[in-house]
Amino acid sequence: MGLTRTTGPLSPRAPQTVNYTVDGPAHKLLMHPFPRRVRAEFAGRTILDTTRGALLHETALLPRLYVPEDDIDLTAFVPSELSTHCPFKGDATYRTLQVGDRTVPDALWAYPEPVDSAPWLLGYACLYWEAADAWFDEDEQVFAHLTDPYTRVDVRPTSRHVQVFAGDELVAESHAPLRLDETGLPTRWYLRPDDVRATLTPSETRMRCPYKGESSYRNLRLADGREIADAAWGYPDPLPESARIAGHLSFLHDDLRTVVDGAEV
Repeated sequence: MGLTRTTGPLSPRAPQTVNYTVDGPAHKLLMHPFPRRVRAEFAGRTILDTTRGALLHETALLPRLYVPEDDIDLTAFVPSELSTHCPFKGDATYRTLQVGDRTVPDALWAYPEPVDSAPWLLGYACLYWEAADAWFDEDEQVFAHLTDPYTRVDVRPTSRHVQVFAGDELVAESHAPLRLDETGLPTRWYLRPDDVRATLTPSETRMRCPYKGESSYRNLRLADGREIADAAWGYPDPLPESARIAGHLSFLHDDLRTVVDGAEV
């Protein structure tokens, strides 16, 4: 994420404030080892187990884990008729994941004859994250995707004046928010529940973040009775690296605007 998206050096909008140029095609690739043991499970069976995985970063895409085919239980896969072409990697062949009565079509792909500029793809394959029931980074189950070594999350207490409006109605205000900066994403401001002036109601929406944990959402009921769905979210039990935001709420919705120190952000 940090290298390939937004203004990262391999993104489509690489920064101009540098004293170098990056030669190569518009779509750039960078592959480097992922240092930890990674496992994937499907239908109660370990179908991938590697300490030799590598993250492939591609322009404008999240990095994906490629692993040596020897580290994949290929008896859980059957050949697929699907083939796709990438001008930067080559022609991909696919395999369908099949264990018992469960099947995930075209779950695994590889480049048996990669293009000359990417010979290091030979012998590696990639499994769609969504195809597995569970993924483990060492012995910890992880969600959404593997963490990227070029991405970080910083949470800092601040005395900035943060206000959240729905139209002209002030729905939340704080002089002691938490500022969360995550590589490649806009700053998010986290407020205490008692900073919220409008009524919050529970939402069934849940999301996963590999850097922060599982979020739960809240609907926002305004003074005129109108309700804005999933207007706020928080992490009741965040991951250790984001522990500071426990019990706090952040707001984002098309019907809301956030003002920091008098300026809309």
